Amino acid sequence: MRTPLAAPGLLLLLAGTAGLCRAFFSLPLRVSHPAAPGGSPPAPVVLRPGSGSRQQGQLGGADGLALASDPGGTLNFLAMVENLQGDSGRGYYLEMWIGTPPQALNILVDTGSSNFAVAGVPDPDVTSYFNTKLSSTYKSQGIDVTVKYSQGSWTGVLGTDVITIPKGIYGSYFINIATILESENFFLPGVKWHGILGLAYDALAKPSSSVETFFDSLVRQAKIPNIFSLQMCGAGLPVSGSGTNGGSLVLGGIEPSLYKGDIWYTPIKEEWYYQVEILKLEVGGQNLELDCREYNADKAIVDSGTTLLRLPQKVFSAVVQAIARTSLIQEFSSGFWTGSQLACWDKTERPWSIFPKLSIYLRDENSSRSFRISILPQLYIQPILGIGENLQCYRFGISSSTNALVIGATVMEGFYVIFDRAQRRVGFAVSPCAEVDGSPVSEIEGPFTTADVASNCVSSVSFHEPVLWIASYALMSLCGIILLVLIILLLIPPRCQHRYTDNDVVNDESSLVRHRWK
Repeated sequence: MRTPLAAPGLLLLLAGTAGLCRAFFSLPLRVSHPAAPGGSPPAPVVLRPGSGSRQQGQLGGADGLALASDPGGTLNFLAMVENLQGDSGRGYYLEMWIGTPPQALNILVDTGSSNFAVAGVPDPDVTSYFNTKLSSTYKSQGIDVTVKYSQGSWTGVLGTDVITIPKGIYGSYFINIATILESENFFLPGVKWHGILGLAYDALAKPSSSVETFFDSLVRQAKIPNIFSLQMCGAGLPVSGSGTNGGSLVLGGIEPSLYKGDIWYTPIKEEWYYQVEILKLEVGGQNLELDCREYNADKAIVDSGTTLLRLPQKVFSAVVQAIARTSLIQEFSSGFWTGSQLACWDKTERPWSIFPKLSIYLRDENSSRSFRISILPQLYIQPILGIGENLQCYRFGISSSTNALVIGATVMEGFYVIFDRAQRRVGFAVSPCAEVDGSPVSEIEGPFTTADVASNCVSSVSFHEPVLWIASYALMSLCGIILLVLIILLLIPPRCQHRYTDNDVVNDESSLVRHRWK
């Protein structure tokens, strides 16, 4: 049995404060042991590329999608290149002008929620806010709205106003906008954005799905294709650095200069979050050998507003065990894996070479095939700025989740991601900016056969609401039936009822208990 080698450059594990070692920003919105080290899992069977779901070339558009710029029209994709700034620790944001005269604000791009909201009053953690009194075009709808995320929440009032995106589509458009009046752990110290742009489907919009989302409004008013694409360029850079890393949000299509190779598409399973189907995970080329339903419990989504790759607890435990086993580190504190400690090396050394590659298999549009997206350690062993003079410290860019597998910024920084709502699919292509020291840190390969996985890894019943809600509806229905029976019994004519004699024992202590379910 081989004894793992201790990494010579690992000097210490530095206990960090919550603000340093945990995700600086996380939005939502939710063990079977791996194969033995000496085992050799079955290798994926490579199929010949046929008429699958990848697109080749830079102008190989299909289905009427816009794939090239039209400088004279509404869309100019080149003008949208590098219209984002930010970092994976605190999110990527877009400059937007709101109101008349326009007020410039930075808006966080979030594909895991559906409301467009901006700070509406001064806040100690934001440098600017939208003053509705100064806008002649603002109209309040007088509707209160509260949105809760996996981290933080806010309460505000719905209204409408005109918006312009300086590095976006041409023109100005009237949009539903919530002004945030109160918040808790939403605006965080050091963030450079003043609001949030939810780009998911209207099923997640608050207070109800009747609120037209930002992107739906653009599609309707600007007549652009129902597709947008996103590139975030923070690979290998400090997760809490200057906050000025580049990125691009392309509204209405695909910009060829933002990717290389082919685009691989996976179907959107349901239109609320961008829910996809994960078939399996590999660490260092070794299959975790978990039931594929574990990866999708209770959903798997693509969310730019979540900083980390978040995994269901059982999957997370298996990934940590596999990484620890293959990372050549003899002893490694559990605090690093849970996010309570940072791992530090001498600044002259790079620890990435001792960690394995992580691969995620997604179902192809042709359900009998799959493809895999892989991230190298440069994406999930993430440098933290400003810790010590001679040390460079790193955090673990993967965390556990109670209700979802979330493909967040840790993974998305390696790819150009296409949200093709018109065709109900999410596309992945290698991003040219996903390089560290001139070498790519992300890969896409395929197609592979899906013969070794179940035909459906996603539950046929999607619970958009907590299980307790479902149980409450069932209980209320049962109470309603019981109440109906009691009413019928009370209405039965007296002659049909039993007449008690003096010898009968009557113990009538029954009562109808009403439960108030939210």
